[in-house]
Amino acid sequence: MVTSPTASRSDIRLVIVDIDGTISGQSNQVSPGVKQALQEARRQGVHVGIATGRMYRSAERFHGEIQANLPICAYQGALIRHPEEKRTYKHWLLDRTLAQELMDQLADHPLLIHVYINDELYLKEWTPLSEAYAQRSQVPVNLLADLGPELTAEPTKVLAMAEDVDLIDRLLTQMRQRFPVEQLYLTRSVPTFLEATHPAVNKGNAVKYLAEEILGLTADQVMTIGDSDNDIEMLSYAGVGVAMGNASDAIKGYANWVAPSVEEDGVVAAL
Repeated sequence: MVTSPTASRSDIRLVIVDIDGTISGQSNQVSPGVKQALQEARRQGVHVGIATGRMYRSAERFHGEIQANLPICAYQGALIRHPEEKRTYKHWLLDRTLAQELMDQLADHPLLIHVYINDELYLKEWTPLSEAYAQRSQVPVNLLADLGPELTAEPTKVLAMAEDVDLIDRLLTQMRQRFPVEQLYLTRSVPTFLEATHPAVNKGNAVKYLAEEILGLTADQVMTIGDSDNDIEMLSYAGVGVAMGNASDAIKGYANWVAPSVEEDGVVAAL
């Protein structure tokens, strides 16, 4: 880990933040201090955006609260859509056959499977774990008794959830061996989630698209702030990649600087 940023404060023209574990902690809210810091960055002419594993509809309120001015990069960047413009810039869908094959591979394990189609959440059973997920995400849930055979459209993401972190670790390793990077992008946004999207999708590619294709910036003008496995690519891309203090040591190793934890308003310190 580098102990100091590689770009000066005046070089940064774009700041991209993750949501969970970065701007939102246990409360599922953005603190007044973080809101103020990000809004001040906007006043100084810095573009502000969100890159998250969350659904687009779950990320919208955070976009408004921090007064972001760029498209939301949802589902690890599989869906890039601007709330104010009502414009979809990119939407990468999973191959339906591969998605079904992944779900079949996971079917014999004690997992809760989520499928996301057209920014709708589908699952086949309602459990306390799914209830907690829906409440935190603040999204409606569509229940399907037999989710696999009813997968008649290409999903944006498939997520497998379990309270057993070791099980998720083992399955992530196994699924990466079963499905090469040319077929699926497999990652975790939290230790209890295994997530699959189109192979072209990751937050690094999404941030690069915003910076270079939309804003005409270079990587050294970008700061990214995150805390989990699905933030690795965007931390590596940015001129200044900031890991939160609550990130694992492995994630911190990809960062130029480590901020305090989310509960200590680490984003404020980073900015």
